[in-house]
Amino acid sequence: MNFSPDTVNSMKDLARLRTSVKESVELALNQQIQMEMVSSSKYLAMAGWCDRNGFDHSAGFFYKQSEEERKHAMKFFHYLCDQGATAYSPEIPAIGQEFDSLRSVFEGALEQEISVTDSINRIISICRRENDYATEELLKWYVREQMEEEYIARRCLELIDQIPADQVYYLDKKLASVTYDGNVFE
Repeated sequence: MNFSPDTVNSMKDLARLRTSVKESVELALNQQIQMEMVSSSKYLAMAGWCDRNGFDHSAGFFYKQSEEERKHAMKFFHYLCDQGATAYSPEIPAIGQEFDSLRSVFEGALEQEISVTDSINRIISICRRENDYATEELLKWYVREQMEEEYIARRCLELIDQIPADQVYYLDKKLASVTYDGNVFE
């Protein structure tokens, strides 16, 4: 069946009526879903590398991080669906499986978290431009989460620099126990 351009535009307009989420916000959130799923895959690769190289505690840390990133993606996915918008299952590109060192694994984690923070901030800017206060409210949780994620990655890199290389088991165990307890919002 062929529809005229006016009919197609009317159908698009009707589809947009079912949600208050603006098209620009929907697109940005779908891109964020993909970014979170890519993060999950990267952390899974990091976990596998740590496992193969005897860093059992760090492997456990990254397995947990992988699952957490998937949950972040699903939170966005459900939000879009709940708002009557369209959430897309993202394509995930191939992820590198090898790293030069434990330090390079944690450097990669910090780089990934900084990228996610930048993306969240970009989406907040879009929400403000579109007067989308509901989505901005959702994103406040992610802002706090990113503060924690970046802190932990930075602290792990500091520990790698502070603990002598001949204390690999101690380092591995210590890295997996890093937490963020400095909640500046309370």
